[in-house]
Amino acid sequence: MKKEVSSVLRRKILIGVMAFQGLSGLVGGFGLMADPSGASLQIPLEWLEGSPFTDYLIPGIVLFLILGVIPLGVVVGLRKRMRWSRHAAIAVGVALCIWIAVEIAVIGYQADPPLQLIYGIVGIAILLLSLSLPKKAP
Repeated sequence: MKKEVSSVLRRKILIGVMAFQGLSGLVGGFGLMADPSGASLQIPLEWLEGSPFTDYLIPGIVLFLILGVIPLGVVVGLRKRMRWSRHAAIAVGVALCIWIAVEIAVIGYQADPPLQLIYGIVGIAILLLSLSLPKKAP
């Protein structure tokens, strides 16, 4: 009984963290698509020097879709206990960790504001929570 309750609690926490990621991915991605210069989000265009990007449009699209829309779809799957949702949640956690690692490699670690740290922790939390779910029923 105790193990079952803790599994339910972990799934609920995962749903909350995944919803946070999805909503912030939508907002951040939309902001970058609406203003690819990054100025409206106070992200300097200079950070992209030496990267394959001249502005934030492509990163904004990727952020919106991969780290916004998909996590919200996973939330629906987790709530409905769909068989694929555990694997999809793991994939979102991996994608977020890769996103942060590539971002740090391209623009360096930006401590102010500590968004890379926060979203790195979110990615790890999604991974750990997803991996802790039962394999048969998320």
